[in-house]
Amino acid sequence: MSLVIAGERSGVGKTTMTLAILAYLKHHLKHHLKRDLKHPEITVQSFKVGPDYIDPMFHHYVTGRPCRNLDPVLTSEDYVRQCFAHHIQGVEFALVEGVMGLFDGVPGNVVFPNQDSTVPGNDFASTAHIARLLNLPVLLVIDCSRLSGSVAAIAHGYRSWDPRIKFAGLVLNRVGSDRHLELLKEAIASLNLPILGVFRRQDHITIPDRHLGLVPTAELPELDRIIDKLAEIAAHSFDWENLLPLLKTAPDYPNHPQKNQINLIHQKPEKLPVKIGISRDAAFSFYYQDNLDILASLGAELIPFSPLENSQLPPGLQGLYFGGGFPEMFAQQLSENVTFRQAIFQAIQSGMPTIAECGGLMYLSKSITDFQAKSWPMVGILPSSTMMDRYLTLGYRRAIAQKNTPLLAAGEVIFGHEFHRSRLVSEPVAPLFKTWRLSQQDTESSHEGCAVNQNLHASYIHLHWGHRPEIAQRFLKSCQIKSGS
Repeated sequence: MSLVIAGERSGVGKTTMTLAILAYLKHHLKHHLKRDLKHPEITVQSFKVGPDYIDPMFHHYVTGRPCRNLDPVLTSEDYVRQCFAHHIQGVEFALVEGVMGLFDGVPGNVVFPNQDSTVPGNDFASTAHIARLLNLPVLLVIDCSRLSGSVAAIAHGYRSWDPRIKFAGLVLNRVGSDRHLELLKEAIASLNLPILGVFRRQDHITIPDRHLGLVPTAELPELDRIIDKLAEIAAHSFDWENLLPLLKTAPDYPNHPQKNQINLIHQKPEKLPVKIGISRDAAFSFYYQDNLDILASLGAELIPFSPLENSQLPPGLQGLYFGGGFPEMFAQQLSENVTFRQAIFQAIQSGMPTIAECGGLMYLSKSITDFQAKSWPMVGILPSSTMMDRYLTLGYRRAIAQKNTPLLAAGEVIFGHEFHRSRLVSEPVAPLFKTWRLSQQDTESSHEGCAVNQNLHASYIHLHWGHRPEIAQRFLKSCQIKSGS
C-alpha cells in the first residue's frame, strides 16, 4: 500500500503536509522503533504528480532518495504504473504528493501520447487519475482557515464525485482554535470519514517562494530548522496509529515490465562511457532524475559542472546538458564568469552536442534582461536574447520538431511542458518546434525554441524521456559520432 496526498485546490498545504510526513518518517520514527543494527535507517520513497521540479527537490532533501515524477502526459499511463512499482521495491514507506486540486487535470478530447483514442473528461494527469492508475487511497487536505460547517459539504462532494477513488481520510489544515476544531469535527462526524491529521495555523513556518514557486533547497540556509520543526509538529498532529499502515509499501505490489527506461536502468554499457557534462548549481537544478538514470544506464558518465563557480569545463566531455533553473536570479554572477562563458561558446561552436532546456536556453542566449531591466551578457551561441516578463507561460505542449537536433529528428512529435517567466527577443532565428496547447485541439499553433545547428537542442519545453529512451540513445550516439569515439 501507499498513500496519495491530495488537496481540494492549490495552496491548501499539500507540500507542507507531505514534507511533514516525510520528515517524521525519516528523522523521528526511527527513534520510536527498535531497529535492527543492520538496517538502522528508515527508507522512504516519494513521488510527485505532474511535471514540477521544485517540490521533488524538497522531497529528496528530506528522504535522501530522488523523488520520481508521475506524469502520463509527458510519459504514459504504463510508465507511471511501472515507475511507481519499480521505485517502491525495497523501501519501507512510500508517499505520492498530488498536484493542484484532486480532480484538476488536462481538458478532455485531446489525443494523448501512447493512447489509442481521446480521453473524455478533464482529469487526465490529475491526482485522481494517478490514484486510480496506482489503486492508491487518497488523503484529502482541506484548508479550514475560513470554514466551519461547510467543511462537510466539501469533504462529501470530493468523496462522492468519483466513486472509483478510495478515500483514506482527511487532514484539516490551518485550524485556528480548539473551538474551531470542535465545529469542524461536529460537521464531519456524519460522513464516517476519518480525520487522520489536524494542523493548527503555523505562521512561523514558511518556505519562501518566488515567481516560479518555492525557492529551491540550495538557496535556503534555514531549511534544516524548518524540516526539523515540521517533523516535531507531525509527531503530534497526525493519527499515526491509523496513518502509518497506509504508508507502508506492499511487497507484492504488481509490476508490469515494459521495454522502456525501467528495464534499461541495470543494463551495463557495452562501450566505454560517454562523458556528459551536467550543469548543476543554484542557477541550474531542474532535471528529471529518470532522464539522468536513462543516460547512465545507456553508458553515460555524468560529470557535474557549475557555470557559477567553474572557470573551465571538465576535461574530456563529449556532450553538454543544461537543465532549467533560475539563471535570472544569478545573471550577474553568470555574466561575470567570462572565461567559462567563452569555454561553453567554443565547445558548442566546435560541434559538441548540447541540450539546453528553459534556463539552459536563457544562458546560451546573447543576454538576460532581469526583473530590474538590467541586461547581462550570456554565452551568445544563440542569436536571440531573453527578457524576464510579467506574464507566466505555463502548460503542456504537443510539439513537432522542425529541424534535426541531438534529441529528435525533424517531424517527430513530442509532448512536453513549459513553465517560465522569460521570452526570446531581438534577432529572429529558425524555430525548433511547432507547438500546440493541449486545450486548443490543434486549432492554434505557435513556434518555439531555437534551431541554429544540428548539434544544439535549445528549447523552453521540458521533456521527460521515461517512455522514450530512444531520445537519450540518439543524444549519446550524437556525442560518440562528434567525438569520434
